[in-house]
Amino acid sequence: MKKKIEIANTLLDAFPFIKEFRGETVVIKYGGAAQIDPLLKEQFAKDIVLLYLVGLKPVIVHGGGKRINEYLEKLNIKTEFKDGQRVTSKENMEVVEMVLSGLINKEITSLLNTHGAKAIGISGKDALFLKAKPKDEGAFGYTGNITEVNSEIIDNLLSENIIPVIAPIASGEELGHIGYNINADLAASKIAVAINAKKVVFLTDTKGVLDKGKNLISTLYRKDVKGLIEDGTINGGMIPKVNACLEAVEGGVEKAHIIDGRIEHSILLELFTSEGIGTVIRKVNL
Repeated sequence: MKKKIEIANTLLDAFPFIKEFRGETVVIKYGGAAQIDPLLKEQFAKDIVLLYLVGLKPVIVHGGGKRINEYLEKLNIKTEFKDGQRVTSKENMEVVEMVLSGLINKEITSLLNTHGAKAIGISGKDALFLKAKPKDEGAFGYTGNITEVNSEIIDNLLSENIIPVIAPIASGEELGHIGYNINADLAASKIAVAINAKKVVFLTDTKGVLDKGKNLISTLYRKDVKGLIEDGTINGGMIPKVNACLEAVEGGVEKAHIIDGRIEHSILLELFTSEGIGTVIRKVNL
């Protein structure tokens, strides 16, 4: 009986957050170990379906760099990285689209549907949902920067109670263009702004943003970020994630979250508990 009461108390603790977020849109960037480990994949799907069933409107944007590298290696196709980002050749781009749109996207969609949601997988090329131009005037090949988001596509899916699962591939400007490989963090940020999401959540393989003592910084404000980058507190691969968060909150998203996707039910723990488990980035201190 004691255990049953504890379960009831846990549900009651989550109740205010469920009430607050009901009907709100949350963009979730899905990547890292949570996308590779079979148990974490299963738990992720269950968490998203729970959000869906209690009235939130989740939108999934996924990456897939590790799987892309595996297939490039199998096919003996060389790939190059510059400043931590892939220089996407035409051969690379064909594999990128195959893995993201054809493999990972449909795997996620299938998991969500199996657990009771209605999910549809799309890429940015569908209905010209995402348009892009070459990053740094073509220095990164077919890696692009988003120039336009057609938010109506996502709005229509959400209005039909469908979870969009988005592969970060964008259309080029000219007819018949092969498309562009888009950084999933930046895609999630752009999409969150375009659809007026309340939150954007980035699943990573770290606790969140850490201070120099490796302690979690639970709340971070825009005004503090520049100094933390300059003094090296925020470094390496965390810099583009934090910049994606900043772009989102500056564009009107209320909060951006960086959380550890290696923890089971990390999304629920972040959204439905007072303390959360990761770093929340806000525009200003309210």
